[in-house]
Amino acid sequence: MSHTAHIPSHRKPRRSASKLAFRAGVAGGVFSTLAVAGAAAPANAEPVTETTLEMPTLGSLEADLASAVSASAEASQQEALDQSLAAQEDAALQKAAKDAKKAKAEADRKAEAEKAEKARAEARERASRTAARTSLSAKSSSSSDSSGSADSSTGSSQVATGSAAAIVAFARAQIGDAYISGGTGPNSWDCSGLVQAAYRQAGIDLPRISYDQSSMGTSVSLSSLQPGDILYWGSRSGSYHVAIYVGGGKYVGAQNTSTGVVERSLDWDMPSGAVRLL
Repeated sequence: MSHTAHIPSHRKPRRSASKLAFRAGVAGGVFSTLAVAGAAAPANAEPVTETTLEMPTLGSLEADLASAVSASAEASQQEALDQSLAAQEDAALQKAAKDAKKAKAEADRKAEAEKAEKARAEARERASRTAARTSLSAKSSSSSDSSGSADSSTGSSQVATGSAAAIVAFARAQIGDAYISGGTGPNSWDCSGLVQAAYRQAGIDLPRISYDQSSMGTSVSLSSLQPGDILYWGSRSGSYHVAIYVGGGKYVGAQNTSTGVVERSLDWDMPSGAVRLL
């Protein structure tokens, strides 16, 4: 290195005199102001306490807003849940009331059906007892007094044969069926409807009305009856009731709504006459 090389100095550069004078003046002014203020203040004046106001930060506001939104959402969700539960309770109560009403109606219906069935059973039992008593009475009357009975001449040993057997068998098969005015079967009959259907078994077509049926064939006396003969009540051309003689002093006929189709002794209700078509 040459002796003439420049070596940088490590000393601070000197400030200019003007800058130093300005800074000294400013500092002096400040210190003088402080001195005057200190002299003017009371001797016992309390030191001034500095109050620091903390301003909320942006992060704090966002947290508070999120908390408020969350609380509002929870409240709305709870309210919706309460309303849903209330609606479900109302629906359950309405369904329970409807089911209870339906069950009561069904129970009432069953009770009425059982009551009606019991009444029908009692009616059938009474009818059976009445028919049994009537049959016994008729048999007793027939056996004790045969003088006025057509069975005295025909006897109780008559057996239907041929077409008469078919007619008698059909008539007896309908015993117990109901009586209905205008009935022609298969489970309900009136008197002429039963006679007409019975004769159809033998291939014989009869008129529908009782007085027309009694006007056919040949008139026979009640003392000469044969199975299959048509019995009538009233005049032959104006009869109001007909039945079929089945032998043994008995007949089968659709009597009335109380008895239906029954088998009776001639003594129970003596017919006015009879006709024979076989």
